[in-house]
Amino acid sequence: MKTFVTAALLAAVAMPAVALPTAANAQSREELRRDRQDIRQQERQLRDAHRRGDRRDIRDERRDVREAHREYREDLRDRDRAWARDDWRYNRDRNRALYSRGSWNAPFRYNAFRAGGRIAPSYYGSRYVIADPWRYHLPRADRYQSWVRHYNDVLLIDTRRGIVIRTIPGFYW
Repeated sequence: MKTFVTAALLAAVAMPAVALPTAANAQSREELRRDRQDIRQQERQLRDAHRRGDRRDIRDERRDVREAHREYREDLRDRDRAWARDDWRYNRDRNRALYSRGSWNAPFRYNAFRAGGRIAPSYYGSRYVIADPWRYHLPRADRYQSWVRHYNDVLLIDTRRGIVIRTIPGFYW
């Protein structure tokens, strides 16, 4: 019995270091849920203000709804940034073979792209698109966006306009 209790205590002490990203995600999920509730409440109050017809109340409620939406978007953005920043690094450190460069070479020379810059379609052709970003723990690309490999870097590209949205230099070893 003593051995079992000791093993359980040791496991409990060791777990928080590994489970830290999950706890942070659970907290952010709770914050996002509360923000969505606030948005719904503010929208109900705005509808009530429209029914009463008081211009000042309508203006105040619109401002509150805008503020609630803004906070929600900020929390979403913060969660995605934290997840993308931490999760792929954590995974890369433990799976070096997955992130090894291998014998991959492009037929063009290396360019250090920056977010906001324009990129030629030849750089984000189907040959360079990362088909399984989930495998590398990259955040999901939105519509008309794709993750592209450029030598050791990874670029998030807006495929309609050819604009670099985000760069992760030195992603591959």
